[in-house]
Amino acid sequence: MKYQSRKKALVLLADGTIFYGKAVGGNEGTSFGEVCFNTGMTGYQEIFTDPSYFGQLMVTTNAHIGNYGTNSNEVESDGVKIAGLICKNFNYEYSRPDADKSLQEFLDENELFAISDVDTRALVSYIRDHGAMNAVISTEVENIDSLKQRLSEVPSMEGLELSSKVSTKEPYFYGEESAKFKIAALDIGIKKNILRNLAKRGAYIKVFPYNTNFKEMSAWNPDGYFISNGPGDPEPLKAAIATAKDIIAKDKPLFGICLGHQVIALANGISTYKMHNGHRGINHPVLNMLTGKGEITSQNHGFAINKEETEANTELEITHIHLNDQTVAGIRMKNKKVFSVQYHPEASPGPHDAEYLFDQFFEMIETDVNSNVFV
Repeated sequence: MKYQSRKKALVLLADGTIFYGKAVGGNEGTSFGEVCFNTGMTGYQEIFTDPSYFGQLMVTTNAHIGNYGTNSNEVESDGVKIAGLICKNFNYEYSRPDADKSLQEFLDENELFAISDVDTRALVSYIRDHGAMNAVISTEVENIDSLKQRLSEVPSMEGLELSSKVSTKEPYFYGEESAKFKIAALDIGIKKNILRNLAKRGAYIKVFPYNTNFKEMSAWNPDGYFISNGPGDPEPLKAAIATAKDIIAKDKPLFGICLGHQVIALANGISTYKMHNGHRGINHPVLNMLTGKGEITSQNHGFAINKEETEANTELEITHIHLNDQTVAGIRMKNKKVFSVQYHPEASPGPHDAEYLFDQFFEMIETDVNSNVFV
């Protein structure tokens, strides 16, 4: 499929830097968000539909995007969540027999504006040096002053609460009702593959909206609790932090991933901060401090928890460290049934390096259930 009249487009960063390209397909448009990059060579469909990326302009570092099309079974939510796509070479044709449509058809159905033919190597290098920042992608290449004005009005990701934009509006169930255990999941941007991993290990899950309190979640009488991944700054999530505090106070099994990890840290008085450009990719090396083993992990986060405060907290233990920059990649509470990680075990880039975390959660639940049988 060839497009002879593709419109000129640009990437305008908040500091005024401009990169030029062309609109994908015959489209035109404008989209604002925080620009960030992902180093994964595959998995673009999962990235585009991951709620954790809500409000972000995604730069893909792989030179070719779209070459294996899309498959309706490989989405992480009910639709595309990124604000826009920036890539080098956009493939309109695909060769994978298992695909059911092209990436362009998929993006058009989800009304996502994308631009290609951008020097993504230069753009990624610039973001690495200057940090993640707000940006706009647009075909309005003659209206740069207007774009700059509109871009200046876009709120910073720091301090921005976005879970309410992606969370379920009403509770729903996932898995088999006859499953061995019941898990209450707080949806602050949950991925479908997390639910799949919980269900295949014998869980019937009830997924609750982002601002649900502990009383409402516990009324279902679950065996364990889970706090999901999600987008934005964790500090504004006051309701989720309060819920985590209540779960911890009741000493119930609790597992958190990514944003959920940050919420659990905040519930323990540990502060969070916005990273220079975050961790986004499927080859991030993590050291398990408890076993001494390394793990290849999938990561997607722009915030992290304070390492010094975590080390000083007598109730917490650091269980995992990111080997590239020594940031905290996992914690557990010493005297409670609570642990969390700052990466995605369900994404399985290793491919099975981190799946044990789900097994660990279920072992914790089973031990808790058995200890309460005669209580």
